[in-house]
Amino acid sequence: MFDPPLLSLAKEIKQAIAREKEMPEGVSLPAKEQKIVEHIKEQTFLRNQDNVERTRAYVEYYQKHTEIHWALLAHLVSRNAGWSMTDLRGELLPKLLSPKEQNDYFLFLERGNWLIFQDAYPQLLLYEECVRQKTNLFHLLPHFHVSVFTQALWNQFWREGDRDLLAVGLIINEQQHLEEQVMKEESYQKTVLGTLPFAIQELLALNQILFPCAGDGQPLRLVGETVSHFASVTERISLGKRLYALLFRDDFLLQAVFGWARGQAHTGSRKDFWPHLFHDVKESVPGKPYQRRVGDCLLVPGAKRLYSPTLRQAWKQVKHEMPAEREWYRDRSVLSYLRIPKEKAPAPVNRGEAYCRTLEKIELAVLARGKIFGAKEP
Repeated sequence: MFDPPLLSLAKEIKQAIAREKEMPEGVSLPAKEQKIVEHIKEQTFLRNQDNVERTRAYVEYYQKHTEIHWALLAHLVSRNAGWSMTDLRGELLPKLLSPKEQNDYFLFLERGNWLIFQDAYPQLLLYEECVRQKTNLFHLLPHFHVSVFTQALWNQFWREGDRDLLAVGLIINEQQHLEEQVMKEESYQKTVLGTLPFAIQELLALNQILFPCAGDGQPLRLVGETVSHFASVTERISLGKRLYALLFRDDFLLQAVFGWARGQAHTGSRKDFWPHLFHDVKESVPGKPYQRRVGDCLLVPGAKRLYSPTLRQAWKQVKHEMPAEREWYRDRSVLSYLRIPKEKAPAPVNRGEAYCRTLEKIELAVLARGKIFGAKEP
């Protein structure tokens, strides 16, 4: 049995479906509303150029509208996507992945990052316009091909202001959108999701979502979660809810994470959070066999920092095709994902040590490959 807020949302979804069916084709919007739609589309296009710009757009939005919790979560997850993109051209992974595999993985990450922004940013801008005009304009959401689930979610938020419900609903929407537009695509099944390197990433827990917390001159503390079973939409939604609870159930942690994010521009380089281990300039000497560099979260004495380029050093901008219009909402069963645990979130675990162990595992894999194939520093 659903709680009253979820029953209310189910009713709102039913109404959104009815409105979409009744919407006449080819009828123009009033000039004022058409101008709003065109402006939002233009701004979305301008901010959806690459991971750096998207990530900046999210945090700038959250600074203006702190009631939209999802915007900060999206900013932090988008930072992590950028770090994963530059890892593919960094010190270690190019020694384990072919150039084609590096490019395939990048296009997979970039497409997902682009699609989520393309879907979510118009929603954020329309809410901003609602606040500015002090009126509900969410009847314009269908003009951005937003799911009926999300249309209902915003209408309910406008009436009742439930920040947690909105944030979790947006997590669900974006992961379902990703499922329809990326995870089910045959090309990504062949080039990424069904490949041995992807399985190795899962095995080594290379995919970690890290939230740096503002420190006192020491290496930043990292909190977050390890990503596992990324191909499962249920697992991705569960991960998003855990990250949300971690971030917004502890005000001290929230301010520490937001303080760092607000003060440190996103470049895509892991130097952004750990300059003692990473540098965006390649310091190693070309042609020498790779030597172990990391131990106990510190550089081995005499070792050079790991190369972690900025995103714009590593990759050129990608021109994306607009996605096919697909409605992911099927039935009320998805509402069960909206249940939010009421108990206090467990104390955050320092993920820095786990991330260091991951780096050490990758180094061991590089060294093993070097012994077999005689790999040298490029």
